[in-house]
Parts: sequence; structure tokens; C-alpha cells
Amino acid sequence: MKEAVTTYESDVNNLYESDDDSLDPVYYRKTVVLNRAIQEIGMGKYQYLLFIVAGFGWFADSVWPLITGLILTPVTDEFKFNPPFLSVAANAGLLVGALFWGIGCDIWGRRWCFNVTLLLAGVFGLVAGAANSFVALAALLAVMGVGVGGNLPIDSAVFLDFVPSSHQYLLTFMSVFWCLGQLLVNLLAWPLIANFSCPVGSTICQRSENMGWRYLLFMLGGITLVLWVARFFLFNLMESPRYLIGKGEDEKAVEVIHRLAQYNRGESTLTLDQLKTTEDSQPLEKRKGRKAVLSQTSNYTVSHIRALFRTRKMAYSTSLLISIWGVIGLASTLYNNFLPFLLASRGAHFGDSSLNITYRNTFIISVVGVPSAFLATYAVEVPLLGRRGALAASAVLTGVFLFLTTIARTSNALLGWNCGYSFFSNIMYGILYAISPEIFPAKDRGTGNALTATASRVFGLLAPIIALYADLSTAVPVYIAGALVMLAGGLALLLPYEPRGKASM
Repeated sequence: MKEAVTTYESDVNNLYESDDDSLDPVYYRKTVVLNRAIQEIGMGKYQYLLFIVAGFGWFADSVWPLITGLILTPVTDEFKFNPPFLSVAANAGLLVGALFWGIGCDIWGRRWCFNVTLLLAGVFGLVAGAANSFVALAALLAVMGVGVGGNLPIDSAVFLDFVPSSHQYLLTFMSVFWCLGQLLVNLLAWPLIANFSCPVGSTICQRSENMGWRYLLFMLGGITLVLWVARFFLFNLMESPRYLIGKGEDEKAVEVIHRLAQYNRGESTLTLDQLKTTEDSQPLEKRKGRKAVLSQTSNYTVSHIRALFRTRKMAYSTSLLISIWGVIGLASTLYNNFLPFLLASRGAHFGDSSLNITYRNTFIISVVGVPSAFLATYAVEVPLLGRRGALAASAVLTGVFLFLTTIARTSNALLGWNCGYSFFSNIMYGILYAISPEIFPAKDRGTGNALTATASRVFGLLAPIIALYADLSTAVPVYIAGALVMLAGGLALLLPYEPRGKASM
């Protein structure tokens, strides 16, 4: 059996090398065996269906965080409040959701969390359309954010746990759902808000004259619930085999692998003995201690967080990823949440500030972003770039186009620069959403995703607070956002692990 394990190890090119002590040795060897078994099964029907239903989470994470910016003008006209407070409420919910569900999926398993987040988002997003005050709307969108905030941490972990290493690049391509979400929400917002809203700057705005943003929330809430129904009733998610070995439930992990092979109309040669042999390869005194550590992962402890800082190299990697997410979260939220406002205010300066033109422009910007998913997927597989280089290049170009928006002297020029920003920022996000879960080990991946997403949400909360005290009529917030994004690109080059061509552990 030891020879079998050695064969499994040599057949898989792993992200963490065998002499890298960042991972527990027993967990490392078991994961190598599982990686080889999943690669042996290959990419099949189950993984392709999982790609689609996991993509629903990307879709929701695109649609709902954008909603506060899209409905900001008509909601402000109706409820008369300080605009950034709506973004504060939504981002607070996203923060709680990212932390709670991300850590939760490492404690309770992937299945339960995977099937609840979309339901929560859909129900409260739908009800938010009936809000009769700013406080009610903010509260409902905050709870909606709790559901949405968990999608990316969980869905990326689930997908990587089942996809063979040869197809890990599909996690980057999953950003196509994010781009399509942007496209759909802007396509719906354009006619609804432009035709069913009070005129911009109205002193009196009655509900009956301002139903566009409500129609938008009703439609998006309904769509989200339909996606939840498809995910829950039409697809049976198996528990992650990597999560199961993290708990010490090797027998269940082997059972899942064979169910996966059967679903794909294939066979697996994996046996329980092959996993057990990895423990036998360790000295007895070490084996007992390691097994105890692995068995604790179903309990609510700080072990998952501690594991991400196990060694200096792992701590350095985790800290960099958290920093990159935080910096980009601040920059993008500062800019994106107030983009419709920026387009309207700049449009007023240019003499074309109608809601129709504003939302037409946001739709055009979202259309330009769709091809980004394809280019991002190609870029991460280019040997000279890899994940780190592609992330750095796209971040720098995103910052450049942010700076260029400040030189626009016509509405069309501003639209053009924002199209460039949308294109490269979607590439940046597509890679960022993939590289982080690829680097984190599977048994702690949900927690790692939670920490990075939480950093993004925390700094996202700071963005509207900054906007409360900043002069949004000037270009200063844009300069800040551009500089921050370029800084994140520089940090990406410092990451110690390059996932391209390596099996995630």
C-alpha cells in the first residue's frame, strides 16, 4: 500500500510541495490521494452541473451588492436620507455573511451552508421591495447581505473540492456568472428606473410615482429564489471529501468519491486502505497527535484560523491575500457604489443627466465586462503570467482606467473610460476570486475565504463612510480608488504560491 501512496503522490503536481511543512503531513498525504482519485475520475457531468449551480452564487454576489448603487437616486428622492447610509447597511450584512458562512462551512460542512445562502438572499431581497421607509429598506437589505455574503466563500470551496486539477481554471471562468449578473441587473434597471421614477431632484416624490426600484427588487428577488429552487431541488450536492478527511471520516470520503465516479458513469480505484496507509507512514506518537488535530475540525475552535498561519510562509501568504482583498474592497466599493451617482452628476455637468442616459450608460458598461471572463481564464494559464502575474497586470490596468475617468470632458468620454475600467476590473475580480481558494488548503478553505471576504467587506464599509465626509463632486475619491487598486496589483506579485499547473490541496 505504501507503494500505491507513493504513486499517487508522484502523479499529482501539488501546490504545496511534500517538503513544505505548511500543511499537516497526514492531511497532505491524504489530500494527494484524493486529488489523484478525482483526477482519475476526470471532469464529468457532476462537475459541470456543479459549475452551473455554484455559478448562481457568483451571480447573486454580482447582482445584490450593485443594487444599492442602482437604486440610490430614486430611493434618496423618496425617503430623503444621506445616500451613503444605504451602502453601509448592505455592506454590514455582507460582512456578517462572509464571516459567518465562510467559517461555518468548515465547521458544519459545505452542503447545509451551500443550500441556505441563496434562499436567505432571495427572500429578503424580494421583501425589501415592499419597504415603506429607509430604516425598513436598510434593515432588509442588510439581512439580504448576510445571505449573499456567504456565496463566494462557500461556492468556490465546494467547486474546488470536486474539480480535477486539470480543470481548476474553470473557477476563474466562473466569473462569467458575475459578469452576466451585472449585465442582467443593469438591463432591468434601465427601463424600470428610467420610466417609473420621480424626476431627478424632486422635492416631493410619492411612492406611486416611484415604483421602478421596487419592481427591480421584486424581479431580482424572484430570480434569486428560482436559482435557489434549481440548486436545492434539481441538484444533490455531495459532502466534500476533503472536508470529511479533515474530520477524520475517511470511510465517508471514499464513499463520496465512488458516488462521484458512479454519477459520471465511471469507476474509481480508491480504497479506504490507501487513505489509512498515509497515517501508517507516520511514527506512532506523531500519528496519534496528528489524527487528533484532524478530528477536531468539526468543532467551533480557532484551529482553522491558526492553520492558515501555521508556518511563516503560510502566514505571509494568508496576510497578503487578506491585504489584497481589503485594498481592492475599499477601492471598488468607493467607486462602484457611487458610479450611477457619478454618471448622473457628471452628466448634469455635461448637460445630459437624465435617468435614461445614466442607466443606459451603466448597461453599456456591463456589456463590455462580459468578455472579461474569457480573457481572465486564458490569462491565468499563460506560463509567463500565471495567476499572480495576470492578477497584477489586470489590477494595474484597472487603476489606469480609473485615473483616466478624471480627464473626461464629455459624457461619452467618461463612458468610454468606464468601459475600460469595467473590462479590466472584471478580469481582476475573476482571478482574485479563484486564486485565494486555490491557495488555501481545503480543510481550512472556507475560513480562509471568510477572512479575505471579511477584509473586503470591512473596507467596503469604510467606503461609504469616507463618502459621507468626502466631496463626491471632485475626482479625489477616484484618485484614491485608482491608487489602491494598483497597490493591490503590486502585492499580488509578492504571493509565495503560484497555483497555475498545481493541484489545490
